[in-house]
Amino acid sequence: MYIIAIAWIYVVLMMAITETTLTASIMTFLFYCVLPLALFFYLIRAPKRKRRRQEEEKIKSRALSQDNSPLKKNPGTTISDVIVDVTNELN
Repeated sequence: MYIIAIAWIYVVLMMAITETTLTASIMTFLFYCVLPLALFFYLIRAPKRKRRRQEEEKIKSRALSQDNSPLKKNPGTTISDVIVDVTNELN
C-alpha cells in the first residue's frame, strides 16, 4: 500500500516540476497528490478505527459490568485509564 503511495508521489512530483509556474506546480502537487492521498489513507484506515472503537466499547461494558469496576468506584475515571489498566493486566 505504501509503495503505491510513494510511486504516486513521485509521478505527481514529476508532473509538478514540469509546470511552467511555481503556483501551478504547488497547485498540481496539492490537488493531485496531497488531497487524494489524504483521502485514500483516511478511507483505508476506517476499518481499523472502527475495530478500535468497538474494542474500547467492549472493554468499557466489561468494566461497567464488574462490581469492582474502577468506573463505579471512581466516577472521574476515564475510559482511557480503564483501557490502560486492562491492557496492563493482560500483559
